Amino acid sequence: MIVLLILVALAFDFMNGFHDAANSIATVVSTRVLTPRAAVAWAAFFNFVAAFGFGVAVATTVGKGIVAPEVVDRAVIFAALVAAFLWDLITWRYGLPSSSSHALIAGLAGAGVAKAGFGVLLPAGLVKVVVFIVVSPLVGFLLGALFMLIIIRLVYRAAPATIDRAFRRLQLVSAAGYSLGHGTNDAQKTMGIIAVLLFTSGYLGEKFYVPFWVILICHAAIALGTAFGGWRIVRTMGMRLTALQPIGGFCAETAGAIALLGSATFGIPVSTTHTITGAIVGVGSTRRFSAVRWGVAQNVVLAWILTIPCTAAISALIYLPFRLR
Repeated sequence: MIVLLILVALAFDFMNGFHDAANSIATVVSTRVLTPRAAVAWAAFFNFVAAFGFGVAVATTVGKGIVAPEVVDRAVIFAALVAAFLWDLITWRYGLPSSSSHALIAGLAGAGVAKAGFGVLLPAGLVKVVVFIVVSPLVGFLLGALFMLIIIRLVYRAAPATIDRAFRRLQLVSAAGYSLGHGTNDAQKTMGIIAVLLFTSGYLGEKFYVPFWVILICHAAIALGTAFGGWRIVRTMGMRLTALQPIGGFCAETAGAIALLGSATFGIPVSTTHTITGAIVGVGSTRRFSAVRWGVAQNVVLAWILTIPCTAAISALIYLPFRLR
């Protein structure tokens, strides 16, 4: 049963990479710096490289900071993973960039509440998640806009062709940085789920920690998912929200990378989707607010709002048969 659940967790991690591949490659594809195939290979590589050197603070928050660990049994984890997986499929089907991270956390909370009531939820961890639902896109927006304004000020006398050529090269660096942030933040959520499963099953002893083999397989799964990522959401993120040039793509990716790596350092499980969307909108708004297609942005925000309650409800329903046994 444990092996099966680990495989389900890795399937979710793969789906996370598949679903969120657009976040990593949308800007670099829409600016035509890389072809879609080259972009997913680039992003997948740096998703995996993130396994080496960025810690497991987010995994610790997810594993023992959202729901009381003693409540998290195999049925709770199964319900959480299946609910998050289903929500990712639904939103991918309609091209909506919802948060796989929040889906997983909501699934864990929903199944935990279905098992033992609201008392099993840990306020400190939940506050981190809820606050950063608002803060992460806002930080992305502000950093994206700030970087764009600063760089425009620095290069305004340069020839457009020179600017374009320089930022096409720089965007390879910013895309790599963003993919490192994506791999660091998102793979750790699945690590936390697998680690708490091993902990509550008695395989880690008395102290919670994340084994290195768990770190490796989670990064490998998200990298593979990214390599097979979906084009539907690339169109929404990189083309329909606002038109991007290489200079804008660089600013958006750099803003996203800083926000993701910074939050991971403090163990805050933020949404890569929220962060990069905020950054893209911030970059677009520096030209004029009408440059952002607010109708598309409205649909994206609606998907964000629905993610937590819908996934929590789906997870609770999936768990109910286990409770009735």
